[in-house]
Amino acid sequence: MKTLLVFADFIRPYKWVLGIAVLCMVLVTAMNISGPWMIRNLIQTVTEGVSGQGTIGRINTLAMLIVVIYVLRAIFQFGTNYLSHYAAWKILQEIRQHLYDHIQKLSLRYFLDRQTGELMSIVINDTRTFEHLLAHAIPTIIVNGLMLIGIAVVLFSMNIRLALYTLIPMPLLAWLALKFNRVSRPLFREAQKEIAEVNSILQDNFTGITEIKAFTREEDASAKTKEFISTHTRAILKALKLSNAFHPTIEFISSTGTVIVIFLGGRMALGGELPLQDLVAFLLYLGLFYGPIAELGKINEGLQQALASADRVLEVLNQDPDIVDEPGALVLEEVKGELEFRQVGFGYSEDEPVLKEVSFKVNPGETLALVGPTGVGKTTIARLIPRFYDPDSGGIFLDGHDLRTIRISSLREQVSLVSQDVFLFNGTVRDNILFGKPDASKEQIIAAAKAANAHEFIMSLTNGYETEVGERGVKLSGGQKQRISIARAILKDAPILILDEATSAVDTQTEALIQEALDRLKMNKTTVIIAHRLSTVQDVDQIVVLKDGSVVERGKHNELLQLGGLYSGLCRAQANL
Repeated sequence: MKTLLVFADFIRPYKWVLGIAVLCMVLVTAMNISGPWMIRNLIQTVTEGVSGQGTIGRINTLAMLIVVIYVLRAIFQFGTNYLSHYAAWKILQEIRQHLYDHIQKLSLRYFLDRQTGELMSIVINDTRTFEHLLAHAIPTIIVNGLMLIGIAVVLFSMNIRLALYTLIPMPLLAWLALKFNRVSRPLFREAQKEIAEVNSILQDNFTGITEIKAFTREEDASAKTKEFISTHTRAILKALKLSNAFHPTIEFISSTGTVIVIFLGGRMALGGELPLQDLVAFLLYLGLFYGPIAELGKINEGLQQALASADRVLEVLNQDPDIVDEPGALVLEEVKGELEFRQVGFGYSEDEPVLKEVSFKVNPGETLALVGPTGVGKTTIARLIPRFYDPDSGGIFLDGHDLRTIRISSLREQVSLVSQDVFLFNGTVRDNILFGKPDASKEQIIAAAKAANAHEFIMSLTNGYETEVGERGVKLSGGQKQRISIARAILKDAPILILDEATSAVDTQTEALIQEALDRLKMNKTTVIIAHRLSTVQDVDQIVVLKDGSVVERGKHNELLQLGGLYSGLCRAQANL
């Protein structure tokens, strides 16, 4: 119940739908209980009545009543099934949306240790069991619970002593159910974890299918996938083995109640202590009585799966974002673009610092270049500016405001990012450019594309701006994707621009087109450039040279060459390539 109460907020908007479904369940139960009573009355009429029109008329009435009962039961059963499914799928929709929104709010640090396939499995597979819980398990529990109560009342009203005998197996049944709950839930939880691993390996393999084929690793990929699938199969079979042993045991113990009624009830009927019609009704009701017990045992499997999945969903929902707005966070109205790092220290883990007391300042409209060997923290600096992470020490300031005091959405509206690893969404060229400014007009989109030197190649595509780019832009070349990314940034027109290796993976002719587009993009913007090709940063206002996470040199191109330090050595090394 504690687990289910967490999701009460999602259930509350559909309480009336669920309430009507429960009412239908009550009426279905009433119809089910009425059926055997009609048969009891029929037997009583036949055995005690006398031949004549009155007896025939009563039989006809009973037959008609049974028809009405069956029709009403069918109608109420439809109401139960449809309304419970309707509410379940609507609630599932809300849970999935909330879960996605929550994951989206989590900091990038959370995603470092999570595989995409695992998160997809939680959002789709684990939440899917809630539908089973709400549309199947809970209605079954309610209907069968009501059946047990109703039938127990009827049995005790007919013969208290015989009814008490039928309860002899109940303590053992209750103990078995509690035992099954404790043992099966961890097993189903493990199975859900393993299916998430299967999703992760499939996502990795499908995303990296080009590399798998290029390196002829199909057999290895297949073997690794088989291992994960086999592990999940073993986990689910282990859980189902317990479940499949539990159900027959429940049914066997339940059937002993019928044996008791036959053994003792038959003697009571022969001794005149129990009318024949009551004995027949007792046996009919007993089938209905132990049927729900067996059904509750079966539904327990789905219930434990749902609760195991709910635990995994709650693990995610209980994760708090590292990056949050402070109370009363500032909304930026007009940004000049002064950017300053003051003794910034940062590490993705506590024992491995990436940046150590990094300090620099970029005045509004100036361009700063970050250079240095691979792995010195250049990209990390780029990630700190839009506050994807917070520094462990020191501070980062925009126009004199500590980034931690600015509302996150307001800060990120002021930053455009163009990186080497361009990500395009599976949609049209137009959709991807619009990502920078969703309300832009067609004229603005074309103007941005022209400024990015992208309009010409876009118009050469099959459907122009409506051409589908494929997953991650697979249908476009690297240079084409890069220019669309630049068009996206031009359309956003943010005052802070970050260029992370924006021209490192293209040919010379494409680089010239991209560099020309970047020059337009940088106009009147505070720009931070990360580049390995030092020829592209010779004219910037300031160059900051990093080594082992610390600033070791700073100045203009010619000044740093004269120092004869690390920057000078990097320039000479590239000149000799």
